[in-house]
Amino acid sequence: MALALLLSFLVDARPACAAGVRITDDTGQTIALARPAGRVIALYGAFNEIMDGLGRADAIVARTDADTSPARIANLPVIGTHMRPNIEAVLAQKPDLVLQMAGRKEASLPVEALKKHGVTVAVFRAESFAELFSVIRRVGALTGADRRAEAMVRGMEGRLAALDARVATAKARPRVFYEVRSPDMLAAGGAGIVAEIIRRAGGENCVTDAGKFARVSEEEIIRLAPEAYVIQRGPMNPAPLPLSKRLRLRTIPAAKTGRAWFVDEKKYARPGPQSVDAAEELVGLLHPELVATQQRPAKGTRKDVK
Repeated sequence: MALALLLSFLVDARPACAAGVRITDDTGQTIALARPAGRVIALYGAFNEIMDGLGRADAIVARTDADTSPARIANLPVIGTHMRPNIEAVLAQKPDLVLQMAGRKEASLPVEALKKHGVTVAVFRAESFAELFSVIRRVGALTGADRRAEAMVRGMEGRLAALDARVATAKARPRVFYEVRSPDMLAAGGAGIVAEIIRRAGGENCVTDAGKFARVSEEEIIRLAPEAYVIQRGPMNPAPLPLSKRLRLRTIPAAKTGRAWFVDEKKYARPGPQSVDAAEELVGLLHPELVATQQRPAKGTRKDVK
């Protein structure tokens, strides 16, 4: 696999050819470029990480104010936020491609504004690993890194297959509650990448609502009786309290057994190259007996302690 990835990097290092590029985005729009994009702006941070993995971070010409990863984009011009980019600032960079992630209605407003100015905007959806892999392949095609994209996807698929085989030997699947935001409680629902990460890691999502998110009360959490409680920490949940400081939730099984953890929001909730890392990390938390060599918790992940 390592040799295949190296060879794909060498092949894709060739200069962009004159052949056109054509894909269909997840709004059904045909995205046609005369040549692979060389000036790209991502309105959703995961695209920067995908492009870095494809060896095309050099094509990124600006960033949103919340995105500083990979490190090489930290000093690039800032064009506003994911939902409310400064259209003039975007146009000033003369991008030949802008990338946006589908989702909230607000995310579509800058897309339409940029299209009116003649900017090519591709909109993608990645609510599952299968959709994520499709996005990676299409971003690779748009940026002249299709072979690298295929190597990246195959590598991620191989890791997931190994994870599935390991989890298949688990004796039980603990009930998991994934906290998106508190104290105005929002949980991961039955749809979305987080739900699949939980399933791949050998857990059972307590919240079965069909949507990506679900509003829940503390009474509902107590009724669900999760055996594991995962608290994301990041922009959506900047200062969550540990369960030990939440009087009503001290009674749930996860609190009583100490099976509550803080995790990195970007790794878990933002579909991208780190999504497989999240699944591998979570299986180590839910099923430590399945991890051959006990490793230290990943940076940003720790047990919910006092």
